[in-house]
Amino acid sequence: MSETQEVSDPENDKTEVGQEAEPISLAEFLEAIPPSQERIIKGLFAEKLSAGRAYREVQLPALVLHCSSEQCNGSRTFRRIGDLPNLPAELNARRDLFANYVCSNCRSNTKTYSIRVGVTSEEDEAIGMAFKFGERPAFGPPTPTRMLKLLGDQREIFLKGRRCENQGLGVGAFAYYRRVVEHQKNRILDEIIKVSEKLGADKEVMSRLNTAKAETQFSKSITSVKDAIPQALLINGHNPLTLLHTALSIGLHEQSDERCLELAHDIRVVLAELSERLSQALKDEAELNTAVTRLLQAKTAS
Repeated sequence: MSETQEVSDPENDKTEVGQEAEPISLAEFLEAIPPSQERIIKGLFAEKLSAGRAYREVQLPALVLHCSSEQCNGSRTFRRIGDLPNLPAELNARRDLFANYVCSNCRSNTKTYSIRVGVTSEEDEAIGMAFKFGERPAFGPPTPTRMLKLLGDQREIFLKGRRCENQGLGVGAFAYYRRVVEHQKNRILDEIIKVSEKLGADKEVMSRLNTAKAETQFSKSITSVKDAIPQALLINGHNPLTLLHTALSIGLHEQSDERCLELAHDIRVVLAELSERLSQALKDEAELNTAVTRLLQAKTAS
């Protein structure tokens, strides 16, 4: 992966991304563009001279990435490890390389990209192309632990869908996410029932939630509890189950891959927010009960 290559026939080496695409920075490319994508990169190279011969030095910038270490657990600056790679200045020169990064804060978490860079202009020595083969850890924001816990035995199916989404495979991501939600309907309702009990929901609401859990048809189950969800779980005033049902009701075979990718993204975002609200609602109630108990004990003791 580290050898410099001279490409004799660049026409056979083009990707589907046209050369007329708007240039982006290498930081944006590494942080935000999924694998198997090519982009024109501005500021990719700095022209250097050695023994009278010009070459292009790849400018690997600092990146802002999620660091999952216990010390960080959030967005941190990652800086490159090692020297800056280079390649000849000749038009159509290419180089495959690994770009290695480490978190500047904890100095323990690393990120590695496998990319190809190439010279595309003789007039502008800073511009070039980059193709991303892959990265480790995998592309995309981390999946919240609370969300994976909510999904139970469908965790691996969800992660397959996540990988499809990261690679821009909309139909695959949508199909995996739909299976996860439909299979985990009862588990999700169990958590909603638990929150409803904690918040003192009336008997009629509890009865409807339990009836929905017993209903085998996903559509009927969700429709029956459209207005029986605790206020604390609403997302922008909307029932999260209804939002999921709306997305899942759209015919898979009638949509383009791009539309399926949008729907898959929306399903994942709503699931993540629901898992967070479920956890927070139970935590808030537990903290309230603890506070009340302590105050009552303090009153008794006095």
